[in-house]
Amino acid sequence: MKPAAHEYPAYFDQYISQVDEGDVIGILQTQRQDVVERLSTISNEQSLQRYAENKWSVKELVGHLTDAERIFGTRALCIARGETQPLPGFDEDNYVEQARFDERPFDSILSEWVSVRDSNIKLFETLDYDAVSRFGVSNGRPITPRAIMWVVAGHTVHHLQMLRDRYQIAI
Repeated sequence: MKPAAHEYPAYFDQYISQVDEGDVIGILQTQRQDVVERLSTISNEQSLQRYAENKWSVKELVGHLTDAERIFGTRALCIARGETQPLPGFDEDNYVEQARFDERPFDSILSEWVSVRDSNIKLFETLDYDAVSRFGVSNGRPITPRAIMWVVAGHTVHHLQMLRDRYQIAI
């Protein structure tokens, strides 16, 4: 069941709304398979493509997906375990710049994303109702681990759509 609107900042509705209703763990598992099938066809040369000057390359976009997924998973873990301290936000552009994704082989970046997704799925599977319903503060706003799971799925949908629409990559 999708989270209620009060469980997350309104900003995240752009991601959550892109995911069909259903079992979020199953959605994440299916999405993992889909991403691997689609993105494993991208060559290292294609992965350096940018849709416009000063925009992320495909490598950087997938690297961003990995960083964001790792951060979202950490937020879900902290909140589920009862963390009461506010959790920080992150500057996605700075993270991408510092990571130097374009210097790495694309298959390495995709493999890292798979590892992080698998780890998050394992974590999410262990969380009971109380844990996913617990509120914490992330980036200055209240959010639940349930909402974070849906954000992870929707964030991936959002960026796959960008690869199709802006990068014109047939995936």
